Amino acid sequence: MREKRGTVMKEAKIRILIAKPGLDGHDRGAKYVARALKDAGYEVIYTGIRQTPESIVRTAIQEDVHFIGLSLLSGAHRELFPMVVDLLRESGVGDIVVFGGGIIPSSDIPFLEERGVQAVFGPGTPISDVIQFIESHRRPAQRDGNPR
Repeated sequence: MREKRGTVMKEAKIRILIAKPGLDGHDRGAKYVARALKDAGYEVIYTGIRQTPESIVRTAIQEDVHFIGLSLLSGAHRELFPMVVDLLRESGVGDIVVFGGGIIPSSDIPFLEERGVQAVFGPGTPISDVIQFIESHRRPAQRDGNPR
C-alpha cells in the first residue's frame, strides 16, 4: 500500500489485530506473535485477554485492520473462531483475513478452514511462517495504495 505525500511515496503498514476470545487467560503466545509482527514492520493492535467475538469485530472495524489473529488455548476454538468470521461478514467486513493459533487439534483445522479461518498455526510455528502467510494474503489493493 502506498500513500502519496507530495512527491514522496510512503509504504503504508498492514494493520493486524491480535485477540484472545473467550475465557482463556493465557496470553504469552499472543503477546509473542504481536511483538514479533510489530518487529517485522506491521502495525499491531493487541486487545488483551477475555474478549468476546463482538468486541473483537468492533475493534477490528474501529481500527480498520486487514488481518485478525485469534489465539486460544481453552478448547472453544470451534465455536469462537467461526463466530468472529460470521460477525465480520454480517458487519460487511468479510474481507478481513482471519487466522488462528494456539492449542488446536489438527483434526479441527479443516472445520475451521471451512468456516472461514484462513490458517491455523500451532505451538512452535516459526514466526516466518506467519509472516509468509500474511504477505501471501495481502490483497492487490493493499499493495497499490487502497487499504481495502
